Amino acid sequence: MNSVREFADASAEPRVRGFLNEPAQPNGDALVLTHGAGANCQSKLLTAVAGAFADAGFLVLRCDLAFRQSRPFGPPFPAMAERDREGLRRAVEVLRPLAAGRIFLGGHSYGGRQASMLAAAQPRLVAGLLLLSYPLHPPRKPTELRTGHFPQLQTAALFVHGGRDPFGSPDEMKSALVLIPALTRLAEIEGAGHELLGKKSSDDLPLRIVQALEEFFPR
Repeated sequence: MNSVREFADASAEPRVRGFLNEPAQPNGDALVLTHGAGANCQSKLLTAVAGAFADAGFLVLRCDLAFRQSRPFGPPFPAMAERDREGLRRAVEVLRPLAAGRIFLGGHSYGGRQASMLAAAQPRLVAGLLLLSYPLHPPRKPTELRTGHFPQLQTAALFVHGGRDPFGSPDEMKSALVLIPALTRLAEIEGAGHELLGKKSSDDLPLRIVQALEEFFPR
């Protein structure tokens, strides 16, 4: 049976804090997963997705970004974004001795954006990215694109995106992904909004995300 336990590493700053989903039958691979701007690592989406990956044999560390460790509520500060990315880098390094195989890095919305920016700066850090609801632009502001780092992204990335996401439509995402030189794939969740899990989403969504990643990153 899979287990979940609190996890903390304060050996350096920013510290790593969250929950470790340990699979009953590990496949050797691991995933660092983080949250969006308005949530934490105990969000419904992250908890469900982490559980599905653990069921599939992945060791999963879902962690709080540095800004969320500083305060329990409120959005991130732009000035702290670099510190958030450093926290993700540390989470990957902390997880590395615990995993015999590949390490993936992912996140929802803001967390995914920071993960992709970190990977663009450090292309050998992880085997691949899992980006849930990438916030391509603010709602109703389609010209304010968050794609400045896309041409530097050398890490293969799976984008999971809702068909009704106000932060970017699937067509807008397809247009943006051509800027990325690495291999990418867009998995559209029809009828889903930015949170992905909602009234119109199916119960098997977390499993579908796992299957999409396993197909995109075959062993």
